[in-house]
Amino acid sequence: MSMITATTWVPRGFAAPFPSKYVFDEDEYARISELAKLQLDDAKEDLEEAQEEEKQKQTNGSGGATKAQDAEEIDDDLKEYDLEHYDDDDQDGEGDTMAMFGNSKNLAFHENDEDDPYITMEGNAEEEDEEREELQILGTDNLVLAGRIEDEVAHLEVYVYEDEADNIYVHHDIMLPAIPLAVEWLDLPVGKAAAGGDAKGNYVAVATMDPDIEIWNLDMVDSMYPDAILGQGAEDADKPKKKKKKKSKKANDEFHVDAVLSLAANRHHRNLLASSSADKTIKLWDLNTTKAAKSYTYHTDKVCSVSWNPVESTVLLSGSYDRTIVAADMRAPDAKAPRWGVESDVETVRWNPHDSNYFYVSTENGIIHYHDARNAPADPSQSKAVWVLQAHDESISSFDINPVIPGFLATGSTDKQVKLWNIQDSGPSMVVSRDLGVGKVFSTTFAPDKEVGFRLAVAGSKGAVQIWDTSTNAAVRSAFATKVPQMKGDGKEKVVGLDEAETDSDSDEGESGDDDEDAGEKGYESMEE
Repeated sequence: MSMITATTWVPRGFAAPFPSKYVFDEDEYARISELAKLQLDDAKEDLEEAQEEEKQKQTNGSGGATKAQDAEEIDDDLKEYDLEHYDDDDQDGEGDTMAMFGNSKNLAFHENDEDDPYITMEGNAEEEDEEREELQILGTDNLVLAGRIEDEVAHLEVYVYEDEADNIYVHHDIMLPAIPLAVEWLDLPVGKAAAGGDAKGNYVAVATMDPDIEIWNLDMVDSMYPDAILGQGAEDADKPKKKKKKKSKKANDEFHVDAVLSLAANRHHRNLLASSSADKTIKLWDLNTTKAAKSYTYHTDKVCSVSWNPVESTVLLSGSYDRTIVAADMRAPDAKAPRWGVESDVETVRWNPHDSNYFYVSTENGIIHYHDARNAPADPSQSKAVWVLQAHDESISSFDINPVIPGFLATGSTDKQVKLWNIQDSGPSMVVSRDLGVGKVFSTTFAPDKEVGFRLAVAGSKGAVQIWDTSTNAAVRSAFATKVPQMKGDGKEKVVGLDEAETDSDSDEGESGDDDEDAGEKGYESMEE
């Protein structure tokens, strides 16, 4: 089984032209050895606790003698492996915390190839140059980041999208500890490379089913450990020699204790990252210190989505399974924040990037709500939207508003459809609907740069990423020609996937989406007074 659960884009010009290769030296080996021993010790403790509980059950319950006998037989089978002592001190009295690597402590480490007597091959410099060129990222390339789960192994894939060549390929990937739920690009150096002021970076924050948030350097290939961890797991990375405390399960102000469902980087205050969690809290992280600066409890159920206002940069929008949306000023946590209600569980919330007074909400029932933030109701149950749109028959798992083209909305659903909408003063109308072959759609994200403003990354339950050049669709060209007059088309609709060339759609006739557009116009209800 393979699926992609979240995607995001990296704007052009931020990725290093030649990413660095991770260097595994003795210091790093020692640090990871300590971390591995900590994890092993914790696993042993958990096993001992489980065995003790099982013994008590056997003592109190019937059939205890039989179970104990079975356990003894299993122990006899394992005795020959002496697992109880496999990581104990060796005969010389020197501890080997990475016993699974056998005699690796006796290996010599050489800083340079020239120092290693066993490296005698010539032409290493040429091979390094070739490998360096293979890793090269051009200034006209975009990176697309995709969180993938495959056969219970989670990782983040870093794609390079070459727009001119209509090509996308995997540049490198990063191992993750659990199923990825959200990925957020960061333009600020974090962790070991942290720097103040106007320093520019190319990092990613990844939220998973674990309560910790990992931050990785995208300009480093083959990294073994994140540059920073936001959460309780950071204690292990900072002080690996110290035995870690048992993970807290109780919600608190310092870190999340359940899955992190959403991330939002603040583009004005670049050191701030907001996160929301199944533990019902919202955390505001200071990336300079990698600590939680504030914690907020505005909701009574899982908080599934957060979004910063593009103009009022301290106002955070949050949506929850408690069926409410809150727009709170993070500077005034004690003030009563405006709240709106919807008919079912919230999936995603987004501010309108072209008019910061309005925001969108998608729900489990396949409905999009469009609200004016200036008209907050006294009672959330009496919320009145500007318009409400039944966009899909099933849950709207993702949607995005084009950052370059006003009124251009894309929605994706578990019904496997991606729909494009034209939002006008009169309300929304559907432009076109597509099944792009990604299965249930989990992510739809527009490219951030003007040069590729019509490109839409789509991914889902089949584990495929597709880049749809929506400007090549006749209906899209017709709908947005007045907003983007230079838009042109050659009659070929382009959808680019991994190792795929462009796919030619049928002729533009029949692609206009007129029938769908009529259906879309009937699907929304104007709520203006």
